[in-house]
Amino acid sequence: MVEFQGVSKVYTRAAGGRVEVLADASFQIGPGEMAVVSGPSGAGKSTLLRLVCGEERPSRGSVLVAGADVGAMSRGDLARLRRRLAVIPQDRRLLADRTVFGNVAFVLRALGVPRSQVRPRALEALREAGVTARLTALPAELAQGERQRLLLARAVATTPSLLLADEPTDMLDDVATREVLALLRAVQARGTTVLVATHAPDVTAHLGGRSLILEAGCLRLGGGAG
Repeated sequence: MVEFQGVSKVYTRAAGGRVEVLADASFQIGPGEMAVVSGPSGAGKSTLLRLVCGEERPSRGSVLVAGADVGAMSRGDLARLRRRLAVIPQDRRLLADRTVFGNVAFVLRALGVPRSQVRPRALEALREAGVTARLTALPAELAQGERQRLLLARAVATTPSLLLADEPTDMLDDVATREVLALLRAVQARGTTVLVATHAPDVTAHLGGRSLILEAGCLRLGGGAG
């Protein structure tokens, strides 16, 4: 489902000089697989996820998603790719002026889901994420754990083939962390490929699957499956 072939990413600093945040990275993640990229803050994990969804282009090498080279895609091809995947951002961006239900329904409508299917699909995703009690609440009224579960509901509702989650347990307490990790495992159990980036070492142990460790731009395989 996802393959990196000798991928490097280099940024040019405004003050001059270059910094390589990813160096000659190669790995594969199969369809329906769980994979966790772990490493300290600033190691390049978010950059790796942005390369997968085409928000960044590699400086060298190739990023393949479902066999297609993301770095070579046109704007139209990228738009079609992004309709097949879902991203849970680290900053937990939500539509501030829309309710819990409205946040999920908006994404479904934007994807062209038939009007008759929007409400049942949104409610089912929110039920699975455990936030149906807050349907009319605005994002500002939610606790951190509720915001993260809403983001998961929004992702699940789109039935993506690939889910990218950037620091999904950051700033969550133990209870909320367990809930979010259980939801990610449930998504993967239904056949979705899940790629998680985290600085929390226990997340890999809880999620299982393939372990990738990123430090100072260098990627190596951890002790997970595969």
